[in-house]
Amino acid sequence: MKTAALIVAAGRGTRAGGELPKQWQSLAGKRVIDWTLQAFINAPEITDIVVVLHPDDMNLLSDPDVLLAAGGKTRAVSAQNGLEALSDRSVNQVLIHDAARCCITPCQISNIVEQLSQTTCAGVAPALSVTDALWRGDDGKVSGTQDRTGLFRAQTPQAFDFSSILAAHQSYDGGEAADDVEVARSVGLDVEIIEGYENNLKITYAEDFLRAEKLLKGQMDIRVGSGFDVHRFGPGDHVMLCGVAIPHERGLQGHSDADVGLHTITDAIYGALAEGDIGRHFPPSDPQWKGAESHIFLRHAVQLAAEKGFKINNIDITMMCERPKIGPHADAMRAKLSDIVGIDISRVSVKATTTERLGFTGREEGIAAQAVTTLVSL
Repeated sequence: MKTAALIVAAGRGTRAGGELPKQWQSLAGKRVIDWTLQAFINAPEITDIVVVLHPDDMNLLSDPDVLLAAGGKTRAVSAQNGLEALSDRSVNQVLIHDAARCCITPCQISNIVEQLSQTTCAGVAPALSVTDALWRGDDGKVSGTQDRTGLFRAQTPQAFDFSSILAAHQSYDGGEAADDVEVARSVGLDVEIIEGYENNLKITYAEDFLRAEKLLKGQMDIRVGSGFDVHRFGPGDHVMLCGVAIPHERGLQGHSDADVGLHTITDAIYGALAEGDIGRHFPPSDPQWKGAESHIFLRHAVQLAAEKGFKINNIDITMMCERPKIGPHADAMRAKLSDIVGIDISRVSVKATTTERLGFTGREEGIAAQAVTTLVSL
């Protein structure tokens, strides 16, 4: 079963204010359309994605996994163009969504797909019952009331059997349509109303950006990872700790430069990503890593986090040893880590402790380190 997502983003709406159409405006660190697109990318049921853009905006979105289609004069034409762009991809069902509803979540998308699979209708559409009193107005005054029984606030994504909604759009000649449910009903297709989501708001006015930002920050994925590493002392005249060479009568032993600090932080990042440990990515049995500078490993972990949609929020490392003394070098280590990871030095903590002459660190046989790092979704 192939399920596609069609995201309509060709509008020029001006009610939201700003110099750009609302789908291209910044919101909580990303563009509105990027939030919307990410939700569908992260929904496991979605196999294909097409985004319908205004012809002037075709260069504003570049993703090899996303198909682009040019919009038309009306929303109905834009949706039809998107559907036709999917027509050669053997799609069975499709979810049609407004880009301005950027607070949709992958879980909500999955629920809609599941309900589409269970319905006997040609489609399902989320909606919320109207609970407020409804008035009719004339010249700015209340002229009457409207019974709210059976009235709903429609939402997207609206999900359909692909061939049915494609045929409906191709035969639709009613001009502008409020949504794809109207197009479906114009050819006699039944659409089941399913429970909508209060947080699935549509950005229409300037104040909606603030509401959406609060919701999106609440959805932010936060990961915490911990790392622990040990290296023994051996011959040498310095130790590498957090990228800084510290003079010492002995060196640390390891397949690479044995920087126990960078190794520990690297493992913490891999742990937050559920990507194993440093040995999984850089096996000590591989001769190419013999003597390698450990910043290579840490930069790889940071890059992997970025590829998975995360940035490093902060780092806290504690080194355990009797000597060398870490305190005089802590600020240099913080600066080095800030440079390697690409975060402000105020988010980097380097501490040290002894083990009161207990254990292998107390006997000065080696150095241990423990780190915690926090990752947040981009």
